[in-house]
Amino acid sequence: MNPPDYNSPAQLKQILDSNGFSMQKKFGQNFLINGDARKRLIDALEINETSKVWEIGPGLGSMTFEILNRGSNLTVFEIDRGFAFLIKQFFSKQQESGVVTIVEGDVLKTWKNQLEKEKKTPNRLFGNLPYNIAASIIADTIESNILFDRCVFTVQKEVAQRMTSKPGTEDYSSFSVLCQWAYDVKPLLDLAGGNFWPRPNVDSRAVVMTRREEFPGCKNPILFMKMQRALFSSRRKNVRNNLSVYLKNNDTAIKALETAGIDSMKRAEALKIEELLKLSDVLSDMACL
Repeated sequence: MNPPDYNSPAQLKQILDSNGFSMQKKFGQNFLINGDARKRLIDALEINETSKVWEIGPGLGSMTFEILNRGSNLTVFEIDRGFAFLIKQFFSKQQESGVVTIVEGDVLKTWKNQLEKEKKTPNRLFGNLPYNIAASIIADTIESNILFDRCVFTVQKEVAQRMTSKPGTEDYSSFSVLCQWAYDVKPLLDLAGGNFWPRPNVDSRAVVMTRREEFPGCKNPILFMKMQRALFSSRRKNVRNNLSVYLKNNDTAIKALETAGIDSMKRAEALKIEELLKLSDVLSDMACL
């Protein structure tokens, strides 16, 4: 079975209807029908014949097609059984030759097993992702000390703004810290709803995440991730209040902030990543798990 014309909503709908499949809102499914945009996204991924790429949520394979055209080895993770069935048909020859591997199921539950099978961290990660999946997969991989040289994600525009926002701004959040801790994050291009089928009610933005050459480590990454989420949990409260709740001890929170040289009356959105990392190390030394 040949792939459809990925620029044609009519063909995409026809192939779904003829196989008895439908779009599922719970998976945030939308197809990018702008061919020029697809090429720009893959250009930004900077891949060639030596690249090993993971793609999350290939759908009917429009981006899969572009990636394979660059000669890269590819693993795709697809949660929708109907879509997985179709891309197996579209890319059967590449699957038989081992160029593409199709992993069915929730990527958050399957990626670690797949990594063990491949025995090597891929150097590229790609996907058009709902917010919850983007946040979870980034957190999961960083927490597991699995970093990709380059990631390109298309997400809801507001989510992209949080990913790139700086301290002291309204959009700066726990998710901002998470993304910028391990990666340099830059916006690539905006995509209005008309670039997709079905047309979503929100605009999207693609971001490029490049692995930081000097990854700012910390003594306990898991503690750091939990702590910084806790500090942002109630944005109107200062860091002392939020840290006290997290530690369940006000005196310990005050001592930790003093040791880290952080004003306890500040709010989390005013703190730089370096300050958060220092506070995390102080807590680690104090055995505040």
